[in-house]
Amino acid sequence: MSIAVPPHPGASRERRVLIGVTVLVLLGSLLFTQSNPALLLSPGALRSMGKFGAAFFPPDLSREFLAASLWPAVETVQLATAGVALAVLMGFPMALLAAGNFHLGGVLFEGDPELPPAGRALRASPYWLSRLALNFMRSIPELVWALIFVRAVGLGALAGILALGVAYGGILGKVFAEIMEGADLRPAVALRAAGASRPKAILYGVLPPIFRQLLAYALYRWECGMRAAAIMGFVGAGGLGQHIEIAMRMFEHRQTATLILELALLVGLTDSSLSSPSSSG
Repeated sequence: MSIAVPPHPGASRERRVLIGVTVLVLLGSLLFTQSNPALLLSPGALRSMGKFGAAFFPPDLSREFLAASLWPAVETVQLATAGVALAVLMGFPMALLAAGNFHLGGVLFEGDPELPPAGRALRASPYWLSRLALNFMRSIPELVWALIFVRAVGLGALAGILALGVAYGGILGKVFAEIMEGADLRPAVALRAAGASRPKAILYGVLPPIFRQLLAYALYRWECGMRAAAIMGFVGAGGLGQHIEIAMRMFEHRQTATLILELALLVGLTDSSLSSPSSSG
């Protein structure tokens, strides 16, 4: 007995329109930017890319250069660690202010006397001010922050630390606030019913259950900070990126390849350490 296979439903009209609009936008973007990806496959382009790539091999693995590149690698780790630590110090308090369930009303405010409109606006002001500050901090990329701080404090790792701290502080603050807003408030409500103040209810009823989520995201940002630290080095903020930029400017392609491999090794070691069973258990 054969079973008839139902015909495959065709794409809906809305889906066809969406696909057509997407294709038109893509083609329009290529025409507007005067981009022609087919040029990358031309014989001349392939010959130039092959010649450029061959200049990076073999990497410079001499003992002298590896010893000289050790400190920039260590500086990259230090820059990322200090920058993310500063971001946590900035982002966590601002997240407490930017969590709506801590300031805009809800179950944690049950039993409190009713406030006049001016009092409710004053109570909500930390939320709106912190949200605006976090939006501003994360809307500017860390590379632009690095350019600003390089002009303010000079070349070196301090500019990179401040840039990572401000940019990632805005990101961490927003994500931490969203984690806090999605937390289970029943333990905090029970503490409030037992007579605890709102800050104590948040401290002992909300933060402990979500601590692992906050820590996991902070560690993920530390891994991202390792890559960002190298990028910011191109504007003089220290680390491996600054030495990669210098090596490329001097057309030392073999040394550039070594520095890029060191950066890839650092990021790989960071990722493996964060994803190991011992770190997640």
